[in-house]
Amino acid sequence: MVFIGLATVLAAVIRKSARRVESRLSDTTGLRFASAFAQVLSYLVGFILYAHLVPALRALGTALLAGVSVVSVVLGLAAQSTLGNLVAGLSLVLYRPIPVGDNVQLNSPKGLVTATVEVVSLGYTVLRDAEEHEVIVPNSVMASSVVIRLEQTSRSPDATVG
Repeated sequence: MVFIGLATVLAAVIRKSARRVESRLSDTTGLRFASAFAQVLSYLVGFILYAHLVPALRALGTALLAGVSVVSVVLGLAAQSTLGNLVAGLSLVLYRPIPVGDNVQLNSPKGLVTATVEVVSLGYTVLRDAEEHEVIVPNSVMASSVVIRLEQTSRSPDATVG
């Protein structure tokens, strides 16, 4: 219970700190990802520390490690497109080739689409076209397609952090 309590307190501190910083940023995608990742990591570290203190769990952990390796290969093959979107999303969030607010052109099944970037998340990028239609593009497509930036938003030094 102590480790779960400490992990919960640490996750709450991370969440509160992220909310405080979020109000000062124009694009919060990177901050939200880092905050969620840090919260999950705090629970994972708490569980690992607990497992190392209990000898029975230490032996069980060794057996589970062998099974997890086989399961990870199977899940990796089954979720290949989802993981591709996640990796592409990490790339788009970290490198910021297309920031929120930019007007872009890209090919779609309906032809050439001109739209404004509204959200860049880890799985999908949401665009809004001139007719106010929401265009949801998987990040693997955004990362592998040629996207033309028509109009860039003016970025201040604070807008690039996030």
